[in-house]
Amino acid sequence: MTVMTAKVSQKGQVVIPAAIRKAQNIKTGTKLSFEVEDDEIIIKKVPSSLNWDKLVKDIPNEKVEFDQKGHYDATQAPHFDEWMKENE
Repeated sequence: MTVMTAKVSQKGQVVIPAAIRKAQNIKTGTKLSFEVEDDEIIIKKVPSSLNWDKLVKDIPNEKVEFDQKGHYDATQAPHFDEWMKENE
């Protein structure tokens, strides 16, 4: 893991270091999401429609039944379960 620092401007803006922008292909217009977990801020790229197309193309084609809490039985949908674990 590489750690880099940046300073917050008076307007609350932070510049993402060039090395990170290049490595993560972050360009003008790239959307980012921010999650707060305890005292950490997690920044992630929001998947583009092209990313979603590639992702859903590989979803296994098997019937998956979800309960009211959104859970499924991995033994009844093993390919879907494997796909879910690979794409966490």
